[in-house]
Amino acid sequence: MTEPTHSLSIDIGGTFTDFTLLNIESGELNVHKVLTDPENPTTALMRGVAELLETVGIAASALQVVVHSTTLATNAIIERKGAKIALLTTEGFRDVLEMRREQIYDMHDLHARYPDPIVPRSLRAEISERTDRDGNVFLAPNAEQSATIVEDLLNQGVEAVAISLLHSYKNPENEQALKEQISNRHPDLPLSLSSEVAPVINEYERTSTTVADTYIKPSVSRYIQSVEQELAQEGYEGRLLVMHSAGGVMDANAAMERPVRMLESGPAAGALAAGFYSELLGEPDLISLDMGGTTAKTCVIEGGKPGHSNSIEVARVHRFKIGSGLPILIPVLDLIEIGSGGGSIASLDNLGLLRVGPLSAGASPGPACYGLGGTQPTVTDANLMLGYLNPEYFLGGRMTLDIDAATSAMSSLGSDMGMDPIEAAWGIYNVVTESMAAAARIHIIGRNKDPRNYAIVAFGGAGPAHACEVARILGATRVVIPLGAGVTSALGCLAAPLSFESVRSLPGLLETTDWESVNGLYAEMESWGRDMLANSGVPEDQMRLTRTADMRLVGQIHEINVPIPDDTLAQTSAEGIESDFHQIYQQLYSRRNLSIPIEVQNWRLLVSGPQPILNLQEQIVEPNADARVALNGSRPAYFANANGFVECPVYHRYKLP
Repeated sequence: MTEPTHSLSIDIGGTFTDFTLLNIESGELNVHKVLTDPENPTTALMRGVAELLETVGIAASALQVVVHSTTLATNAIIERKGAKIALLTTEGFRDVLEMRREQIYDMHDLHARYPDPIVPRSLRAEISERTDRDGNVFLAPNAEQSATIVEDLLNQGVEAVAISLLHSYKNPENEQALKEQISNRHPDLPLSLSSEVAPVINEYERTSTTVADTYIKPSVSRYIQSVEQELAQEGYEGRLLVMHSAGGVMDANAAMERPVRMLESGPAAGALAAGFYSELLGEPDLISLDMGGTTAKTCVIEGGKPGHSNSIEVARVHRFKIGSGLPILIPVLDLIEIGSGGGSIASLDNLGLLRVGPLSAGASPGPACYGLGGTQPTVTDANLMLGYLNPEYFLGGRMTLDIDAATSAMSSLGSDMGMDPIEAAWGIYNVVTESMAAAARIHIIGRNKDPRNYAIVAFGGAGPAHACEVARILGATRVVIPLGAGVTSALGCLAAPLSFESVRSLPGLLETTDWESVNGLYAEMESWGRDMLANSGVPEDQMRLTRTADMRLVGQIHEINVPIPDDTLAQTSAEGIESDFHQIYQQLYSRRNLSIPIEVQNWRLLVSGPQPILNLQEQIVEPNADARVALNGSRPAYFANANGFVECPVYHRYKLP
């Protein structure tokens, strides 16, 4: 058996698939990119792996670990390319996916739209069963009824089934009974239970999460199995690890069992890399700007750590309107979409105003300048025309950009706007940058922070081209462009520990908490988490446990996450927990409300393995080094404050001292 010498990470985006290969001993980092194949992503992935390994001169058997992040799970929901699935729910609750919260996300929009439910009404079936709010089972599911219903659904071509019963977060007995009844007859039918996927209070959100998990489970399982088989055929002998939304990794089996945890795994890897650079640069507070081919996302890094959230929304009808998408209750890094990506298409709206996105040219046909058949103007076309990209050295010199094709696409848009192509290109750049800065400002100020106090670390294929202008608008004074900025998310995969977070709902007042029950929940979650990491090869003595709880003041609807002591909990624990709650509350809202009782919604446990150390090769900088050795010619670039193009020196990034 070959001694492993390298770690490989792979990040599949909507336009490009990125690779980083790290020499474990020397810290030497090699990077690579290929165009994503939307129809068969495994093909592009394996082609990129083969090219990178050949360039470095090693075999797949020399890989210690392969870590993978991808937007495929998210895109399957957005593009509705998942499986045909059914939903089994409690009698009377068939329409919970359409009733939602019965709240409108924009009170001024009388015609507010929502995403269509993933499961059409014809494939939602009601089961005669009932568990009350305290977890007492009043009516168990009937095996004959469930068999008849499932047979009918399978005859309609259903590939997987979601089960979400009323109050199952309190007592999963009826869901487990249904699972057993169905599995006895159809052992190969994929099932997702809400009591396993999202065992938390909130009926609509729990059902939405379970349905999303079911919807992508067949395709994700096929994809991961395909990648594992292809890697094994190349000679790789280790495990495939998959990035999850909370900034950790899980093994392939866990990813196939809980595919909903893969949502936003690529952007999460990017945020994790930003945290790594925060520590490396001695900049504890950063704003990450991750702008790829399809979208731009940001994450606030404080104390070297990305922020966390307990839910996300996917497939929003309105990109920046909270509530217009599908809620997913999973632990995630606190990322927010702030704008378009390099492949986002520019057009005029009904009022004749310039709009960029949300449609993207993707990898096929791609921006017009790719020369692959795209004809509509995109952000990448604009950046090329403005001189921000080198047409002769795109994709590491392996791809030449067609500026004539970009100009032709831009001319059509400019004509409709009464502008020449350069003015239209600057309009696209300006709209994208201003919208990103505005969304980032709202996100940061909404967390009671001042964006002027943060440095910006920009990455992704398009991030560096927009970073300085975003910084100027926000008032940030420092911008960091890391080496290999185009593959930073892939690098972040190598900084992720094996981890998994469990959550259980036991709502009630903090002062009257049943601590014996809470201790029981934590024991159950710890046992499950330890088993999961042990199956992934993490030694028992290297596992770390982190307890938290979602708490709020009575009468409020938003919870904050509060640390919970690791020892056995008792009534005496409440005082310290209450003090921590008020301290965090004051940090967020600049006030304390000591007279209002505190209530707990959910109890959480994160079980994680050791933090990987990215031992990157140190760049030696000579005190008297001359940057002219990296000079690589010049080209004109557009600057609005100069009212046109300015001849600018161009430097080879990797030759700079």
